[in-house]
Amino acid sequence: MTQKDKGAWVWVPLLYFTQGLPYVLVVTVSVILYKKLGVSNGDIALYTSLLYLPWVLKPLWSPFIDLKSTKRKWFLSMQLIISLALFGVALSIPTNLFFVATLACFWMAAFASATNDIAADGYYMLRLTQKSQSFFVGVRSTFYRLAMVTGEGLIVVLAGYLEHKYGDTTKAWSITMAVTAFLMLLLTVSNFFSTEEEIPETAQTEKPDSFLAVLSSFFNKPGIGIALAFILTYRLGESQLVKMAAPFLLDAPADGGLGYSTEKLGTIFGTVGVIFLSLGGILGGILISRDGLRKWMLPMVLSLNLPNILYAILAFTKTTNIILVTVTVVFEKFGYGFGFTAFLMYLIYIAEGKSKTSHYALATGFMALGMMLPGMISGYIQEWLGYPGFFMWVVVAALPALFLLKHIVYPADFGKKSSTNDL
Repeated sequence: MTQKDKGAWVWVPLLYFTQGLPYVLVVTVSVILYKKLGVSNGDIALYTSLLYLPWVLKPLWSPFIDLKSTKRKWFLSMQLIISLALFGVALSIPTNLFFVATLACFWMAAFASATNDIAADGYYMLRLTQKSQSFFVGVRSTFYRLAMVTGEGLIVVLAGYLEHKYGDTTKAWSITMAVTAFLMLLLTVSNFFSTEEEIPETAQTEKPDSFLAVLSSFFNKPGIGIALAFILTYRLGESQLVKMAAPFLLDAPADGGLGYSTEKLGTIFGTVGVIFLSLGGILGGILISRDGLRKWMLPMVLSLNLPNILYAILAFTKTTNIILVTVTVVFEKFGYGFGFTAFLMYLIYIAEGKSKTSHYALATGFMALGMMLPGMISGYIQEWLGYPGFFMWVVVAALPALFLLKHIVYPADFGKKSSTNDL
């Protein structure tokens, strides 16, 4: 490990766990919160999908983050704002205007989280060698997903426990969000002590000439049209599944759901979900580092999408068997961790070159757009088709990415050990 990679085993896990936590709270836990507070599936999918907008628009202010201050100062300040916004959610839940007020706080957290992503990703690319970037992509993906499982699992378990303890859903979720805000504050402090400022001369090479120059250089990359189409469709099925999986498990059998409790839902995601998501992410990083992305892209695309078939089977059979549901979650989480590693590495490849922080923000902005637009209508599709038809549609949604796979161009595969890397 070089001087440039110093301390990566500490700061990479912490930084990406902190990056993943507000994301899952804004786009996933908010779905469960609003479901438990009586909001309809259509409104939940529409308004929580609109919360993706800051991740879509973040390329607009990413050059400013390159030009002003350091990446470290940016992500620490944004993490503090996220903590305050989550406290705002906790205070807003018991009010008469809880839906509007909590959405406003989630919007604040979303903008701060998107900005934190730009700075954290830039810091990652500046503080690690290219070889270490390839190796640690599995680690960062794992801890990012661990944060998501913490949100879907432990935090939801806490809310379910408090629901039973107090018999008051509103009070339970208010306390849960306050605890989550405090956790975010602790993570901010941890990142303060575990990270160092990026090297000034290295950071200087990242400064863009102008916003238009950043845009021009990004859209002039070879094969960028196919690359963006691939980015937009890679998670087409997942973007819809993630919005309706929790409502499916929580809805009563009469409404096509499985009738699980909040606590049981959180327990499944927070136990086996954590283990198998971690295994998938770490394995993916090791394999890409050893063999390169080209060899593993197809298996990883399939691993992300094939587990969706199991949700369709659950919906058609209407089984509530805990073992079968847990097996479904095991395959989904492992496939998610394994498959998303390839996506992250592809985005890093696309961003390589001058202004890679801004280019990575542009690439992830398109990724967020690919999550937001399908997610916005997923609730209405589910209400129209029912859960069985909806999950079948999610399975079919994997086809565009599979078609585009044979047309994408791989930038220099720096993850390979071989000296015969090609484009």
